[in-house]
Amino acid sequence: MRFALAIATVLCVQGVFLLQAAQVNQKEVLGQYYAKKAYKSAPLPKLEELKDELPAPIYDDNPLWIKTYWKAWELAFRNFHEPAPQSGFVSQFIDAAFNQNIFLWDSCFMSMFCNFAYPLVPGISSLDNFYAKQHEDGEISREIVRATGVDFDPWINHEDSPLFSRWGWPRFDENGMQTRNSPVTYEGRTPPAPNPKLTLDALDNPVFAWAEMEHYLLTGDNSRLQEVWEPLTHYYAALQKYLEQGNGLYVTDWASMDNSPRNMYLKGGGTGVDISSQMALFARQLATLAQILGKSDEARQYSTQADDLARIINKRMWDEKRKFYFDLTLEGKHVPVMTIAAYWTLLANVASPAQAAALVAELKNPSTFGRPNPVPTLAANQEGYVPAGGYWRGSVWAPTETMVIRGLENYGYDDLAREIALKHLDLVAKVFEKTGTIWENYSPDATQQGMPAKADLVGWSGIGPIMYLLEYAIGFKADATHNRLDWQLQPGGRRGCERFRFNGHVVSLVAEPQPGQSRAERITIQSDGPFELRVRFLGVEKQFSASAGKQESEIVAEQ
Repeated sequence: MRFALAIATVLCVQGVFLLQAAQVNQKEVLGQYYAKKAYKSAPLPKLEELKDELPAPIYDDNPLWIKTYWKAWELAFRNFHEPAPQSGFVSQFIDAAFNQNIFLWDSCFMSMFCNFAYPLVPGISSLDNFYAKQHEDGEISREIVRATGVDFDPWINHEDSPLFSRWGWPRFDENGMQTRNSPVTYEGRTPPAPNPKLTLDALDNPVFAWAEMEHYLLTGDNSRLQEVWEPLTHYYAALQKYLEQGNGLYVTDWASMDNSPRNMYLKGGGTGVDISSQMALFARQLATLAQILGKSDEARQYSTQADDLARIINKRMWDEKRKFYFDLTLEGKHVPVMTIAAYWTLLANVASPAQAAALVAELKNPSTFGRPNPVPTLAANQEGYVPAGGYWRGSVWAPTETMVIRGLENYGYDDLAREIALKHLDLVAKVFEKTGTIWENYSPDATQQGMPAKADLVGWSGIGPIMYLLEYAIGFKADATHNRLDWQLQPGGRRGCERFRFNGHVVSLVAEPQPGQSRAERITIQSDGPFELRVRFLGVEKQFSASAGKQESEIVAEQ
């Protein structure tokens, strides 16, 4: 996450000479685990040249959603960049458009909607530049200066101290912009040595593997998995080394949720349910990648680690009385704040079915997370909740929405996942209609942008207008591993997509209601190659073996 733009910019400017000195004097070899070492110059993609090749959604029931989709791409194309000379970046990338730095988890979430235009635009390649800047011990900074390719200066451990947080654990009602340099206390384990290259502020939200898996499942690009295996495994090992507390859970600071009321309770080495679940997710996905790559021993190793961590999360962070997951203070007590962090347990397959059901109940509870625009980052009945948003004191954000939605699907709550996705899509579209743009975050209680929120942010906010439109409104879910496209077709007007891209295919699919038949749809398929299409419509499922060329068929629901 990020603190205020003005402060970050000032710190960046003040640190210019330190950054240059660090670049000159740095002796370690960066990016040694990633094969790509240099950028090969190529023209940046331009919307006016590529628009006729991009996926073109069809959704007659809501033309505003289509307008918002194209606005999202318009903003995205403004933020494609080539590496700056001497930066050491190795690939074109999409920028978060937040400040002059690139951000780890922003880039991961931006890649998720850019996947739908792969390989026409840089999306997943944005992650290459982080792998190219990986330290020898596996650490990767979440924020790197775009012009120089050097880690953002405040997050560099110039002091060569044991792990500490540069900006600490401020109270949510404090200024929080002063330098704190607060040390992490390890309870029940020996402090790791040597000291980390980075501060705790730089080591949050490790979602690279999730982004890589999302890319693989849509595009089928398994050659990339081999390329990223070494960077991912060394990054995972570095986080294990430096962030694991003696209780087996993981520490975090302000940087996971900037101004959340929970932060002050985590001071000094408290453990977060989000970072702990993200590490469980990381291990599960490394196990899956290992299986794909034929590394059976590693698959078992990471799977075991994920299961072990899940057991600790459930033992220590689940409150049986309150039926919710809570962060832990350094002393091991439950933090008395309900936040969206608990829902990472669904994405990581940590929760049991009964625990998942309890979390779902809170998503439907208007007193906590069941707000008009779900899902707020802070429960509405908590101290500090801001109905207008207040950043991480209630705002609705695309990355956490996506985490909740994907987590719900893990446990079979597909209808609720779709409901939340469509509410978010509609919120983004209606605020676009009012303001002419897309925003960094949104109010949980009103049809407006969050307060505060940065405008023209695509940015991760492109997930709603692009990914949610294609996957949840139109209903496409690709499974490149089986060369299959699932289509959850809803009744209504004409819908589909021209030039939908998955598993190397470019296909056009359109469903039109038959005149006078509300329970019958005519489906037209145009494809450049064979694939399996599975359509579900009003309780009926039909399989199609699509081939190259054009074909038509019909699906009829039972009366």
